[in-house]
Amino acid sequence: MSREQESRFAKKSLGQNFLVDVNYVQKIVAVLDLKEADTVIEIGPGRGALTENLVESGAKVIAIELDREFVPMLRVRFSADDNFSVIEADAAQVDFEQVLKGQCSQAKLVANLPYYISTPILQHLSTYRHLFDRLVLMFQKEVVDRITAKPGDSDRGFLTVLVEAAFTVEKLFDVPAAAFRPVPKVTSSVARFTPKALEIEDEKAFRDLVSLAFGQKRKTILNNLKAVYPNAAAALAGSNIDAQRRAETLVLDEWMLLAELLER
Repeated sequence: MSREQESRFAKKSLGQNFLVDVNYVQKIVAVLDLKEADTVIEIGPGRGALTENLVESGAKVIAIELDREFVPMLRVRFSADDNFSVIEADAAQVDFEQVLKGQCSQAKLVANLPYYISTPILQHLSTYRHLFDRLVLMFQKEVVDRITAKPGDSDRGFLTVLVEAAFTVEKLFDVPAAAFRPVPKVTSSVARFTPKALEIEDEKAFRDLVSLAFGQKRKTILNNLKAVYPNAAAALAGSNIDAQRRAETLVLDEWMLLAELLER
């Protein structure tokens, strides 16, 4: 299939841009370091350019595809491969415990994710992080820059802290727009996510706290929190956090301690 034909299959509503550059496909698969005994989940396989390389590794490949037009195509294309299966579903809603039931103790995951799904899918994957050995994810470059932003960086926000609490993230390489069809207007970046064993007693409460604290970034953390948390000033003092600081300056340990004191 020509690259022009690939472009015609793409749906703007699903943020579809297909990776067609073989060199970048191979670089992504190399980061996964797949063995025949592995199980790898691919989110959004599209027409299967990356899938083909995953299947050739000998690992068990479970593809999750939202676009119902691609599912039968994938089943036909890989019908001779016993190590391939596809599930028609929204990955942001999938129960990965059920998908991986009876598989190896820890799986790997790979995905090229559109901008609009970055926050919900990362929230969802963080819930199931104990199931994975590593995740290799490609996002729009600005999303990866935001995820990896250090304390004090203006790019640091809710998503940064959410991901930092669940994963160790390493940005690996950029992928130019020319590597996709249709050609997007942005550069993409690939990052490796290694799950942390860090236990958060109430992950929803933690997410709610961080979301509120970043609600208005120009405000101090106390001003963002006090309307919902009557004990915000006391909790900040107990955490040795200056109430006049802004949310982007806090490190993960400060967030963890603050969440604990606010719950008390």
